[in-house]
Amino acid sequence: MNESWYTLFMEISLDDFKKIELKVGTVLEVERVEGSEKLLKLKVDLGSEQRQILSGIAKFYPPESLVNKQIIVIANLQPRTMMGLESQGMVLAADTPDGPVILIPEKEVLAGAGIK
Repeated sequence: MNESWYTLFMEISLDDFKKIELKVGTVLEVERVEGSEKLLKLKVDLGSEQRQILSGIAKFYPPESLVNKQIIVIANLQPRTMMGLESQGMVLAADTPDGPVILIPEKEVLAGAGIK
C-alpha cells in the first residue's frame, strides 16, 4: 500500500479541532472503581469546578501516584456512564507498547488553564 501515514487517520478541520476544550486539571483524589480491574475514579480540579473523570489506567497507575498531579483533560465531552458512575471528561494519554502514559504540563500551571 502506498498511502501516506496521514491518510490512515481521519482528518478534521481546524474549526472542528477548536471545538475540543482541552484543560489542565489537578488531581485531588483517586480511587479504584469497585468491580473493575481497569477503571480509576479521579476527582479533578479544573479551576472553576471539580469533575469526576473515569479512566482505564488502573493497571498502569497506582491511585496514590496521581494525587496532586496535573493532567490534561478533554473538558467538553458529553458525560458517559461506566460501571454505574458518570465520567465528566477524558484524561489524555499517549498509547505506548508498555501502556498509557498520561500527558502532563512541563511545569505547574493554574488548574483550568486552557490548552491552545
